[in-house]
Amino acid sequence: MSDEYTVLLYSDDPAVRDRIRLAIGERPAADLKVEFADAATWEDCRNLLDKYEIDLMVLDGEAAPAGGLGIARQTKDEYATPPPVCVVIARAADRWLAAYSQVDQTLVAPLDPVTTGQTVAAMLRARRDGAIPLGTLGKLA
Repeated sequence: MSDEYTVLLYSDDPAVRDRIRLAIGERPAADLKVEFADAATWEDCRNLLDKYEIDLMVLDGEAAPAGGLGIARQTKDEYATPPPVCVVIARAADRWLAAYSQVDQTLVAPLDPVTTGQTVAAMLRARRDGAIPLGTLGKLA
């Protein structure tokens, strides 16, 4: 039996969402099954966060006009209990900006399926085990 999770994929480019989905796979680990929800805009992200239980957000840091780092920070600021966030960045040097945006993990494009699967699996297991995402401390009752 596997645990099932919903992963929100954000990018303005459907091809980028497809590459991220392919790198994660429907089973990033034997004990985890993933269902994907696609978002092409910040409004799409907000609607999905409001309507569904999102377990993890994987955001495109190079998306436009709203980049994944900005959406990560806005989600952490606007939601009392946001899901953990992973942002796909183009340059490893942008990790400092990801830290400022309260991103829980980063992946560097082009995505390596092994690293991507391991990262997503670790994040989903941490969520299952009660880990609190960055940016939520002090907001929980």
